[in-house]
Amino acid sequence: MATGRVLVYGGKGALGSTCVKFFKSKNYEADANIVVKPASSWEEQDQAVTSRVAETLGDDKVDAILCVAGGWAGGNAASKKLIESADNMWKQSVWTSVIASSLAAKYLKNGGVLTLPGAQPALGGTPGMIGYGLAKAAVHQLVKSLGEVNSGMPPESIAVAILPVTLDTPMNRKWMAQGDFTTWTPLEFVAEMFGKWTEGQERPASGSLVQLITKESKTELVMS
Repeated sequence: MATGRVLVYGGKGALGSTCVKFFKSKNYEADANIVVKPASSWEEQDQAVTSRVAETLGDDKVDAILCVAGGWAGGNAASKKLIESADNMWKQSVWTSVIASSLAAKYLKNGGVLTLPGAQPALGGTPGMIGYGLAKAAVHQLVKSLGEVNSGMPPESIAVAILPVTLDTPMNRKWMAQGDFTTWTPLEFVAEMFGKWTEGQERPASGSLVQLITKESKTELVMS
């Protein structure tokens, strides 16, 4: 018997694949794959994902929906690619987060967990990465809304955003090879944290923005 079911939105990325591996090691079901076409509109992506989830789950519901889709792009107001980068960031972080929130309203169990991908730098100004900060700040606002009464979330469930500074991914190591890795948050730490929340342990309040502050290879959670 499976322990439960989780839906990982962005399961092919570095964090997503780590989460899938972790939950499967704990005997959760996370086997069906849904491929989203990047060229599709927001509404088309929503329809495609929702219909595929409906086919997969039927009348069943999931214990957690972990949205870890996203990306990064730099650029200030003078950048020639400001609009392009902001558009891409919006699609990668906001589109996916809103679709995941809609799925949570339909398919998350009472007392379940929804996580969305925020970013610690977006708590303030991000002049060198305006599109990125704009999209992540929107995700923060979305989580705050989901944590309020009448948000549409199932009873006793929580909606939380994780706000890392830098995740320790292969791509980050490639592009920031001179970085201080002791300040980067391990992917396994995030997956284990999600596991605890899913099992009702050490849960933050719904609507929380959970900063992941890593120093000397130790990660502290700061709630806001």
